[in-house]
Amino acid sequence: MLDEKVDAWIDREWTQNPRVAPLPGFSSLEYNRGVMATVTLPTSIQPRVPQGRFRNEPFTDFKSPENARAMRVALEAVRGNLGREYDLVIGGERFRTAEKIRSLNPANPAQVVGVHQKAGGAHAGQAMQAALRAFESWSRVSVGDRVSLLLGAAEIIRQRKLEFCAWLTYEVGKNWVEADADVGETIDFLEFYAREAIRLASATTPIQYQGEHNELLYIPLGVGAVIPPWNFPFAIMAGMTAASIVTGNTVILKPSSDSPTIAARFVEVLEEAGMPGGVVNFCPGSGATFGNAVVEHPKTRFIAFTGSKAVGLDIHERAAKAQPGQIWIKRTILEMGGKDSILVCADVDVDTAVDGVVASAFGFSGQKCSACSRAIIEAPIYDVFVERLRERVGQLRVGDPSENSYMGPVINRAALDSMLAFIETGKKEGRLVAGGHAVSRPEGGYYLEPTVFADIAPDATIAQEEIFGPVLAVIKVNSFEEGLRVANNTEYGLTGALYTNDPGRLNQARTEFHVGNLYFNRKCTGAMVGAHPFGGFNMSGTDSKAGGPDYLYLFTQAKSVAEKLTDRPAPTGI
Repeated sequence: MLDEKVDAWIDREWTQNPRVAPLPGFSSLEYNRGVMATVTLPTSIQPRVPQGRFRNEPFTDFKSPENARAMRVALEAVRGNLGREYDLVIGGERFRTAEKIRSLNPANPAQVVGVHQKAGGAHAGQAMQAALRAFESWSRVSVGDRVSLLLGAAEIIRQRKLEFCAWLTYEVGKNWVEADADVGETIDFLEFYAREAIRLASATTPIQYQGEHNELLYIPLGVGAVIPPWNFPFAIMAGMTAASIVTGNTVILKPSSDSPTIAARFVEVLEEAGMPGGVVNFCPGSGATFGNAVVEHPKTRFIAFTGSKAVGLDIHERAAKAQPGQIWIKRTILEMGGKDSILVCADVDVDTAVDGVVASAFGFSGQKCSACSRAIIEAPIYDVFVERLRERVGQLRVGDPSENSYMGPVINRAALDSMLAFIETGKKEGRLVAGGHAVSRPEGGYYLEPTVFADIAPDATIAQEEIFGPVLAVIKVNSFEEGLRVANNTEYGLTGALYTNDPGRLNQARTEFHVGNLYFNRKCTGAMVGAHPFGGFNMSGTDSKAGGPDYLYLFTQAKSVAEKLTDRPAPTGI
């Protein structure tokens, strides 16, 4: 949030905007800002001031006939642009390759959303050199200009919000509400990190030592690899990229092969907002070739990754091995999987808890790392909970996301096959209450019924392994204490929720329910930027807390500067 000190800094940065050599009496920080401000930027970057305190982007009400009509218009307009070919963007220049990546609509796999170049190992060095060249100037650009770039991009996206919603519907199968939330979160990340960058630039030492002027500067790291997932292909991709560049780093962006089109559209937005060439280098490619080459490159300074546990651990291991010529320890910022639980106590309204579980388990077909895949229910209400859960799940509509069905497709054939295999395991481990089958539609698509298994043991396969789809395991426990032990019995620790009216249980869960994002008497999905800093424990990642006040620290390094102001002897010590 913007306090008075930061407001004053904004006023000085954007209204006075000193771009002259330092004069006697200027602090080193003011001097450094003046130097950075002299770097020439494209004229398309105009100084933009954050307007007021941060506010989350409002959701679109699609029950409004006007908004529903506008969304249909956007879908039709985007439909006319499907199948376009997109280039690699390295150092601001466009390149094409012989091998291609084709992004397909999971609701209609015959429909090509975008054709992309496939970057190989050789492109990793080319992208790195472009990013290193850009870093030399971008790292010295004023914080004000970098913030202005993010705010400009946010405004472009805000003005074309439904268009980007439509792209998400076609490329990853999000219904209108899920797509709107993804786009809104993208805007939130850009606006929030812009303000956080200003706050970071105004950081000071806890005290001023007598006879000195003491400063604490947060400087950029260098070139980073940004490797986002397909399930939030706009918000997470843009958030990790924005955090990197607003702090002065440059980026090699390798989007998921299932969702490169929305990333390409975002790079176009950044260019429209005035981003210089080489600051973000857009390189779709396979993880085994291009991705590994970038992670292992000796000049890569950090890797920001969101995805599966297996891939995250592989990245962490590769990054930990120093390469010839490497002079730093690479930093990994990892957001990985989850096996998230909602614990429901017997003292709550059953219908309210059922609604929270259903929304958490089956929103976006359960394809969220935060999704509820385990409902842990106290014995006194277990039978009635399972029955009402069965009734509620039976009302969910599975169908084309462009028609705003509640549940659309899963992302691809391999994912569907994996989920069906877990369902067969579930039939051996418990009682099938709802779903359990793939759904056939004339246009094809990778659809799966919302599936519920009851009477699952806490250590069963479907209670332990991340399925990443619409499959829910229901577990009976005899007490709150037992339920808490079950909630903590996985290798993950991302999100969780507790439904209870007992203040003592809420207080106990605050310390003993071991997840990065814990919610009381509400669903365990839907983290809001600023309100719910997001990141998990254990095998869920490095608890990076995206959308929180400490996130930008991960993309910087602290530099302490002390200037002696008197001739008296300096103190001894560290």
